[in-house]
Amino acid sequence: MTEERPDVVVLREGTEGLSTEPYAEELRERLPDHEVRRARTPSEERDLIEGARVATGVRIDEALLEHAANLELFACAFAGTEHLPTEALRERGVAVTNAGGIHAPGLAEGVLGNMLVFARRLHEGWRRKGNREWRHFQSGELTGSTVTIVGLGSIGRALVQRLEGMEVETIGVRYSPEKGGPTDEVIGFEEEEFHDALARTDYLVIACPLTETTRGLIGEDEFATLPPEAVLINTARGPIVDTDALVGAIQFNSIRGAALDVTDPEPLPPEHVLWGFENVLITPHTGGHTPKHWERLAEIVAGNVEALDGGGDLDNLVVSPE
Repeated sequence: MTEERPDVVVLREGTEGLSTEPYAEELRERLPDHEVRRARTPSEERDLIEGARVATGVRIDEALLEHAANLELFACAFAGTEHLPTEALRERGVAVTNAGGIHAPGLAEGVLGNMLVFARRLHEGWRRKGNREWRHFQSGELTGSTVTIVGLGSIGRALVQRLEGMEVETIGVRYSPEKGGPTDEVIGFEEEEFHDALARTDYLVIACPLTETTRGLIGEDEFATLPPEAVLINTARGPIVDTDALVGAIQFNSIRGAALDVTDPEPLPPEHVLWGFENVLITPHTGGHTPKHWERLAEIVAGNVEALDGGGDLDNLVVSPE
């Protein structure tokens, strides 16, 4: 093996304010028998990818693929892969994996934090502090609440784990309810049972992928079914919630509030009405940020490099080669 022909190429673009150099180091530690190189420039990417079996990074375009004669795997550094030329990769016989699961702990902690904010009305305390106003207000408790989690993938499971001991009831919503799950109750997306769950919900957590089934899943009918004290928490994708319906629910006190890490549109325009509601908490799609991003991703990618060597199955496979 020559320096010009590495096994694994780490592309130059980082994510979440993180350089890819630590990522390359994490991979080198886990793959001592493989040559791992990090490209710093576009020309280095073109040169290094020529003989590599594996490339990993935020994105890869068709122009770079033209130089990837031996590529077998592109390991995306994102959970979402909609931005990739997946058909071109498939036609070239390149498998695609994603970073699914690495953000689950942070996302679950963020959801739990938002629940506690609303339960204890901490946002009201922050508002009064901003006004230098020493005046008591009433708080509630998370204890005894019902939490409905749409999506029982890595995020949903991580949240359920963190809710253990909180003395809450949990309802999980998934495509195949017959498979069960870690929640007290598991249901599907059938309208009657879904609305029955919504009617019992104190905290509705959206933690599922954006699909034809889930696009616009929470709209006017769903907000009408939710109790007025319910809180919506969306940590998945903005279009799963109908924004106009959410605005209406907030304006007419149909729900207690919302915590949004994702919006539709995204970024949320500065003039959008959602910014002005005191009971709508907004973060700029940062719920999954973690200092362990590269460490966790390197575990997945290193395992998949070894699976390629041994002919095993790839973890987090999202695109199979032709």
